[in-house]
Amino acid sequence: MQLNWLENKRVQQIGVGICGLGTVGSGAYNLISGNSEEISRKTGRVVKITQVGCRRDHPDCDLATTNVTRDIFDVVKNPEVDVVLELIGGTDVALRLVKEAIANRKHVVTANKALIAIHGEELFKLANDAGVCLKFEAAIAGGIPIVKAIREGLAANEVQFLAGVINGTTNYILTEMETAGNRDFTDVLSEAQELGYAEADPTFDVEGIDAAHKLTILSSIAFGVPLKFDSMYAEGISEITVEDIRYAGELGFRIKHLGITARTNRGIELRVHPTLIKKTEMLAQVDGVMNAVLVGSDAAGQTMYYGVGAGAGPTASSVVADVIDVLRSGETDQIPNLGFVAEAIQAIPVLDITNIESAYYLRLKVIDVPGVMAKISTILSEHAISIESLIQKDTGQGEVPIVIVTNRVLERSVNDAIRELEGLKQVEGPLARIRVETFS
Repeated sequence: MQLNWLENKRVQQIGVGICGLGTVGSGAYNLISGNSEEISRKTGRVVKITQVGCRRDHPDCDLATTNVTRDIFDVVKNPEVDVVLELIGGTDVALRLVKEAIANRKHVVTANKALIAIHGEELFKLANDAGVCLKFEAAIAGGIPIVKAIREGLAANEVQFLAGVINGTTNYILTEMETAGNRDFTDVLSEAQELGYAEADPTFDVEGIDAAHKLTILSSIAFGVPLKFDSMYAEGISEITVEDIRYAGELGFRIKHLGITARTNRGIELRVHPTLIKKTEMLAQVDGVMNAVLVGSDAAGQTMYYGVGAGAGPTASSVVADVIDVLRSGETDQIPNLGFVAEAIQAIPVLDITNIESAYYLRLKVIDVPGVMAKISTILSEHAISIESLIQKDTGQGEVPIVIVTNRVLERSVNDAIRELEGLKQVEGPLARIRVETFS
């Protein structure tokens, strides 16, 4: 049924081409089809899916009246397509596709975080030179409008730090390891794969690469710095044990896989790793496959953005919102891609991980002999490391697990101390080390 306001009115028709009909592509197809009148009310234009490029049809999409091609490059060449949705993933073919779309004066919307993190600056320049929009809200945190929140909602602020649970797979695994008893990483990962929360090859998720792509983009938007994926420190969760989770709980912490970026007087911190945070922290309450991003800024203070970080509906919501923004903005986007005018992007150095400052959780197993704790304390003291909390368990088996939470100290000092501790004949095996952060 045609909306009353459209009756007897000539309304411009906008053609959308969808490249990729997987989870996100099918979600975008169904959302545009199902909410077409709502989209028209918000843009003053009729949005039509002109063509779909995909290797195979999706069972959830009714394509009976849709022009479908198996060659995605047909979409960017189609003169009836005004906006191209790049939803194929990867970087090689996607990069060629987006470049060709821009060369053909098509606006582009993408959900491809790796593409933006690695090639974003090149593509932004091409888009600006061509007078078309390149939007990427869906690349980070699914349905959470975090790019818009930082780039527009907090535009008046100087952002001080950003910390986020930005990968649902790792968050699900850590949540299950904690709440489901003595389930180790491998066991929960297998379950996550069966449920579709983890890929058959989970490396990008569990080793922190996916989160690193997302944090690279968020850091640039927050601080007006170049995209620096190659300077990112990324550490995964595969070494986290049930034992670590249990001890963290005894000390009043939960373990979360966080992306953290902060502005300091020495440079920008850019790091992804497991982190102990107090149970009372807002980020500590984010469980399962949910995502959340905490932003600290000078005027607004701390604001947190929470929601579903993946899936057809939430991610498609961000994709189609970008389409709506394109239609509202006209021929060119008036909002800079990274929130700062291109000439004002500053190449602030990214701190090496050894130069960041944090508190630390250290777990070690020692032979139960007199004087061993004194030796440990002496080594820590020599590196200006204080003990803030301590757990020492008597197992009655000649081996004693010791868990220490330190004060805030430079990472290189902790690394030096760890090497000395692991060299003690009373210490068995390598130490476990997890960073500890406070945001409240």
